[in-house]
Formats: sequence, structure tokens, C-alpha cells
Amino acid sequence: MTDATAAETAATDAERGKPLLEVRNLKKYFPVRSGVFSRVTAHVKAVDDVTFAVAKGETLGLVGESGCGKTTVGRTLLNLIPKTSGEVFFDGKDVFEARDAELKALRRRMQIIFQDPFGSLNPRLTVGGIVGEGITVHGLAKNKADRNEKVRELLKEVGLQPDHINRYPLEFSGGQRQRVGIARALAVDPDFIVCDEAVSALDVSIQAQIINLLMDLQRKRNLSYLFVAHDLSVVEHLSTRVAVMYLGTIVETAPAATLYENPLHPYTLALLSAVPVPDPSRARGRIVLKGDVPSPLNPPSGCRFHTRCPMRLELDEADQARCSTEIPQLNELEPNHTVACHFPDRTADSEAFGPIKAALKASIAV
Repeated sequence: MTDATAAETAATDAERGKPLLEVRNLKKYFPVRSGVFSRVTAHVKAVDDVTFAVAKGETLGLVGESGCGKTTVGRTLLNLIPKTSGEVFFDGKDVFEARDAELKALRRRMQIIFQDPFGSLNPRLTVGGIVGEGITVHGLAKNKADRNEKVRELLKEVGLQPDHINRYPLEFSGGQRQRVGIARALAVDPDFIVCDEAVSALDVSIQAQIINLLMDLQRKRNLSYLFVAHDLSVVEHLSTRVAVMYLGTIVETAPAATLYENPLHPYTLALLSAVPVPDPSRARGRIVLKGDVPSPLNPPSGCRFHTRCPMRLELDEADQARCSTEIPQLNELEPNHTVACHFPDRTADSEAFGPIKAALKASIAV
């Protein structure tokens, strides 16, 4: 089965089935304390009213610049850090209301693969101890021999040797360590995995190997992924759908093929323009966003992207004022394609974005 066929199959299954994971109006604010009495004087709005769903067997790519809140979304929905407000339902169960045995059962079905393949592994434990820990905690093995046999099978499944069970993390390369992290996540037979920048710390050639491994495991085990990344080129072949985040909010969601062929939000277009093109003759130009990302301590009023949006400068004063004062809502402009922009229909005719959109369509046609 080709990558494209696999993605289409997953998309069809996702549309037919009910969501495995539902995130509704999720917010996570971190308090900022100052003064002698450490009083709360402000809040970092890391995640601010985020809503999405992931179906069984689907991969939702969550992309955006560093610091936009992607990792916080993943860790909050797993209840690894407490929410500020909002709801998360996994297979119909409220993740934040689960306690004791119910929470333990949810944790078995919801796992995470961390960004740092070395820092996330205990250097004092062997691979057998790292991968087998979840098996022991959830009582999935009859005895130590049975546990070790399960670990060896997992190591083979992720492309390592069974005799690696007695080695320590220091003895592996970065790619091999990430395979150990994947084996650890798989050890408890989960249904859903947050891949938190799971390939960003690896060389490009190793990234491709890990992405192919994740896709193979998804087909074999019918897994669902939330794949967090800052590079749209990384998620292109892995994701069924893509959600684009900017400064704590989602600004666009669409099926992967639709997003790459017809992006509607100016920020998405800017991200896509930064994706390298192998053939220089088909270079499509680059949108360089001016200024720094605003602080989540004090995000801009209205559209949070308006302070860096090149298209805003092409608008008249009334429309510019709307961008700076009125918060755009996520609206469905095409089937399963939502965008939070006041003027998404103007990107094709924009001086800044029009040539980029035309080049994207031309590259898809080829």
C-alpha cells in the first residue's frame, strides 16, 4: 500500500467513525508570579481555546512555530499537566474527571513519545527496564521471563535487536534511542499516541526512517496519532489532517492534501513557503514574516496574527481595523476545511500570497 493510499484509507475511516479523542475549548494558562509575596500578576496563555478531534486510525498533524503551544496541548490533553479550562474526552470518557483505576486504564490507552530521545530515557535503566516498566505497572506479563519476551518482541517490531534488552541508553545512537521510546509507548498496547516533536532532534535521513516506522505501526496496530511538529514538510506524508497553531490558537484545519494544495490562512501560506523545494526551477518564493512572535503574556487584540500579516498591509483602513480589533472565528469554508481569518478569500489575489498559492497549485499538478 502506498503512502497516499494509506492516508486516503485512514481519512475515509476517520470520516465514517466517531472521534476517539475530542478536545473542546481547551485552555492552559501558566501563572506569572512576582513580588515579595509571589502574587500572580499575569498569565502566559500557552493554549487559548483549542478545539479538535482525532478519529480511530487517524493522524492529526499539529504544526506551528516553536512556542505556539503545541507541546502544551499534547501534555494537557493527556492530563500530564492540569488544564485551566475545557474538556477532553477519550472514547467517551472525560480525561480530567477520571480517577484512580479509571485514570490508570486511560493512561494505558494514551501514550506519548517525547522529543528528546536521550533526556526522556532513564540512563540508569537498561532497555529492558525502560520498555518493560509499563508492562509491569499494568500487569501485562505473568512473570519476569514473560515480560522480557514481550520486550524482545517490541524491540524487533521497532527495528532493534532482541539482545539490546540488556544495553543502556548511552550505548545507542539518537535514532535508536527514539526507537526505544517508541517501543516504550507501544509496550502497553495503546490506541492513541502523542508524538511530541518525535523526529525534530534527528538527522533528516533518520527522520524519514522513524516516520516510515510510525506509519507501519499505525497500519499494523490501527493507532491514532497527534503528531506535533514545527515543520510542515515533516507531517506532509504522515498526517491524515493538519491543524495549524499560532500563539495558542488554531488558525486552520484541513485534510492534509487540501491544506498543501489550497491553504487559506496567511500564516499557513507563510509556513508552506518555507518548505524546501528539491527542484530549484520550481522555487515558489519565500514569505519572510517581519517582527517577533508576540508574547503569550499579552497577545494582540483581534486576530493574533495581524501584527505580522503581510496581507493586512494591502487592506484598506476599515478592514485593517477589523483585523486588529475583531477576533476571527474558525469557519468551515470548504468541506472539513476551517480557517480563522476575516479575509481568506483574498489570499489568492494578494500581492504577498497570490504567487505562492499559484506555485503550490502548479507543483501539485506536476
